Amino acid sequence: MVDFVVEVEGGTACLVSVKWQQTSGTAEQKVPFEAICLAEAMRSAPDRYVRAYLVLGGDGWTLRTYYTEGGLDDHLKHCDSVKIVKLERFVALANQRRL
Repeated sequence: MVDFVVEVEGGTACLVSVKWQQTSGTAEQKVPFEAICLAEAMRSAPDRYVRAYLVLGGDGWTLRTYYTEGGLDDHLKHCDSVKIVKLERFVALANQRRL
């Protein structure tokens, strides 16, 4: 599910989905499916969306490092433009206008 769309240069945009995990639970199991959904949304409008971010916030993740360091890269087809990042990294990219 896309939480918001960020306008970037040249009339293009980034899709952003934010997942919060306060305590361990099922949100971690939803990350691969969410990445697939974001990739599919980008494929539906390739001239509009240049990348997507799946932002993982909260302290309850046990697999956050796995996800944010490319653990799914070998498993998900067509997800090259979906970046899975920690909340702090996303905020830094946004502040630097590097989305």
